[in-house]
Amino acid sequence: MNKPVQAGGSLPSLALAQQQLIKMPYAAFLGVSLRVGPDGLETSTRSRADLIGNTNLPALHGGVIGSLLDITGMLTLVFLKALDQSPRLIDMDIDYLRSGQAQPTHGRAEIVRGGRRMANLRAVLWQDDPERPIAIGRLQFLLPKTETTRGGLEVSR
Repeated sequence: MNKPVQAGGSLPSLALAQQQLIKMPYAAFLGVSLRVGPDGLETSTRSRADLIGNTNLPALHGGVIGSLLDITGMLTLVFLKALDQSPRLIDMDIDYLRSGQAQPTHGRAEIVRGGRRMANLRAVLWQDDPERPIAIGRLQFLLPKTETTRGGLEVSR
């Protein structure tokens, strides 16, 4: 089995991820925040009544869960690869494992396979226990184009 590819993750990379987060109105609506934990970048959002899809349970709306997986994956790529532009989501597959309750939700992603133009990630959302995820997503992103400078360094354009 392939071992996940991890790299990057510096304080400047965290600043890039925070800048991308600020540019995302839906992330602001969801109340997404970032922190660097022992296992890398983590996203979090607090529970709010307007994020509930099924009021009888109450349970998070499936679209909120999908969006949190997308945001977590994208910001993880920005953080690990120090991207100054957002990667574009190509495809996402979600396994809804259990009902997301009306409580804080946390997410983490890892690069499973990365290349020059594309990256495949696995993202996980949980609430009270990271060992009991509420959803797992497999995401494919198109990375921003790069150009090689005279010094041989790659910079995003």
